[in-house]
Amino acid sequence: MLELWLKQFTEYLQIEKRASVHTVLNYTKDLRDFDDFISQHLRKSIAAVSYGDIRIYLTELHTQLYARRTVARKLSSLRTFWSFLLREGYVEENPFTMVTTPKLDKKLPTFFYEDEMNYIFEAIDTSTLLGQRNKALIEVLYGTGIRVSECVGLHLSDYDSELGTLLVHGKGRKDRYVPVGSYAMEALKVYLDESRPKLIMKANIQTEAIFLSYRGAHLKERSIRKILSTVVKDAAVSARLSPHVLRHTFATHLLNEGADLRTVQELLGHSDLSATQIYTHVTKDHLREVYRKSHPRA
Repeated sequence: MLELWLKQFTEYLQIEKRASVHTVLNYTKDLRDFDDFISQHLRKSIAAVSYGDIRIYLTELHTQLYARRTVARKLSSLRTFWSFLLREGYVEENPFTMVTTPKLDKKLPTFFYEDEMNYIFEAIDTSTLLGQRNKALIEVLYGTGIRVSECVGLHLSDYDSELGTLLVHGKGRKDRYVPVGSYAMEALKVYLDESRPKLIMKANIQTEAIFLSYRGAHLKERSIRKILSTVVKDAAVSARLSPHVLRHTFATHLLNEGADLRTVQELLGHSDLSATQIYTHVTKDHLREVYRKSHPRA
């Protein structure tokens, strides 16, 4: 029964929700873990799960010292799955609606300062094909704040070099246009004119994806993460560089320079303003630090 429901649920996530591969894998793992627990410890099928069974499962997670954020993610996966089952008529109720998600500690996003970003860009060897690609890739991620899943989904037709915009295909089938800065446009021009044509010649299958691997194939999320790790190591910057850190850096730098929260929300593709408000904590810390260093009586 679970395998059939999982197959339909996965199709629902991919087609209707346009969830990333990473999200689908997480949901699948969370569901299998839960199914293993109730079948082995409670001797129940997944169709017969009750509110009490969920409480027992949560107690087990607590005993195993799972972090609150992990427990919250698992609950979110299971709640979404049961909502799908309810919609399809496979179950009569969703017991997860009665379960409260653990309150999470607010974790401030990690970001790079402007001089650190300059070190990173200066460390990229743009005399090579991959170096030109890497610079264009990081300029786009930092210059637009798009998610890594949105970046790998970019096609040549999504980039308008005349207007300096990218059509980004976001979460939940929500498309948005984002401006591309002059540095990113310059890096993209070099990459698209010089590097990409040579990379695409190495591939057996042609692709319209903007960013390609060294074999000329569509660049994947995992490859982008590896590229960023290599670049930051070459720049001798101690902090970890990831696509999400670049997204945090993009938002933080905008707010530090006076951008309003609504504009940053639109650029990031956040459906809820509360998701963007976390960056105000970062900018307040920045303002306090500037005040402390600059004011004679601070």
